[in-house]
Amino acid sequence: MLTKKQKNLLLFINKKLRSSGVSPSYEEMKASLNLKSKSGIHRLISALEERGFIKRLAHKARALEVIKLPETASANDIYNSFSPSVIKGGLDSEQEIDGVEIPVLGKIAAGTPVEAIQNEVSRIPLPENIEKKGEYFGLKVQGDSMIEAGINDGDTVVIKKTDTADNGKIVVALIDDHEAMLKRIRKKGKTVALESANKNYETKIFGPDRVKVQGVLVSLYRSF
Repeated sequence: MLTKKQKNLLLFINKKLRSSGVSPSYEEMKASLNLKSKSGIHRLISALEERGFIKRLAHKARALEVIKLPETASANDIYNSFSPSVIKGGLDSEQEIDGVEIPVLGKIAAGTPVEAIQNEVSRIPLPENIEKKGEYFGLKVQGDSMIEAGINDGDTVVIKKTDTADNGKIVVALIDDHEAMLKRIRKKGKTVALESANKNYETKIFGPDRVKVQGVLVSLYRSF
């Protein structure tokens, strides 16, 4: 059981890691909890580490990894802990593109499923703040089931290819090798839950052999 401050700090660290890929500074953590000194942050981090919620990464200053979120966290806590890195107006057709490009492979449903990932339809720049190691692709979002996670209909999401994902990650999930959808994944026992971030949509439950992770959301483009 976590205290309120421990829980709030854990969610703040998780939000910062998801939005920027970098752990927050002790000054940022202190400000987020309205504490007067950093010593309180040190104690909270040690408590979270002892309870197995976070891990300090060796040989990296200030580097933390969130291992799990508290079971008592509400859906809103978890949704609000994810803030996608949004590149506003970043897909202007007249924009000159420098650097790494990635393929856009069609549309992905953030509501009801659509056909599995399609062939390349265009190319977009890989956001500058994304680590260049790994393989990435883009997908155009259809639907509103992930709006409470900051993902809107019409956004273009940037996905890092992987076949594994931690609980709570937003992933491209392939169902029965046929249908693809953008959902938050949760595994428990022999079942896989694919959660929407919209109270109007039900969570979908599948057997483990029916779901294959195709990639994890790392960023998105939004036109205004």
